[in-house]
Amino acid sequence: MPSPAEIDELTAFAHKLADAAAAVTLPHFRSGVAVDNKRGDFKFDPVTAADRDAEAAIRALINAEYPSHGIFGEEHGREKGTSDNYWVIDPIDGTRSFIAGVPLWGTLIALNDGTKPVIGMMDQPYIGERFIGRPGGSELVTRFGRTKLKTSNCTSLDDAILGNTDPAMFRADAEKAAFREMSQKIKLRRFGGDCYFYALLAAGTIDLVVESSLQPYDIQAMIPIIENAGGVVTSWTGADPQMGGHVVAAATRELHAAALAILKPAT
Repeated sequence: MPSPAEIDELTAFAHKLADAAAAVTLPHFRSGVAVDNKRGDFKFDPVTAADRDAEAAIRALINAEYPSHGIFGEEHGREKGTSDNYWVIDPIDGTRSFIAGVPLWGTLIALNDGTKPVIGMMDQPYIGERFIGRPGGSELVTRFGRTKLKTSNCTSLDDAILGNTDPAMFRADAEKAAFREMSQKIKLRRFGGDCYFYALLAAGTIDLVVESSLQPYDIQAMIPIIENAGGVVTSWTGADPQMGGHVVAAATRELHAAALAILKPAT
């Protein structure tokens, strides 16, 4: 774990990375940017020049200021460093939202100390919201100032608002059945939020996020934001979620336990 002074320094640097990415992504947003299909795990797996160029801008800054740090990004893969520290980046999480003109995408930046992500940032530059998690707390930074983040007090599925990017991510029959069962128990569900739903969970307006088929760069930035706001993030079995896969995030431990009771048998 970096020292408190190092955390301050690295958090300030993460702000620089987010600013550099925003300078690339914003001119492309709602501009009719060309879209390529990576044809990954889904029939349509889009990527744009904004994704690639924003990640390149982030990498250039890291290599210039912290050349010993490793990098793991969605678009340009891994660069092994000599330090335990490495950055996990998704320049545009929610490319489908990006190309549709929906401002629920975000730039995800995490600093992993070799054991876990210790700093997380989700920047939505079009709206002007930046969610940050680090040891000692999480906060939302906007043009109006800084707001401390705190998850809701929801402890029951009956009272929960659930977020999910797309139910199509659930492929196995057991996964689909578990999500249907949970959907019947919760108060309200919303779709299409990508990383933004995790940020809203940290802010206390969404109580539960349930997803699968995630990559490390999809979730690592959100872990410190949620945990330092009082929430819980694990795999569907209750294990470390940092490598992605099946992930559940909850506002409280009680709500998390109730969700696991449904999700764990489906894995």
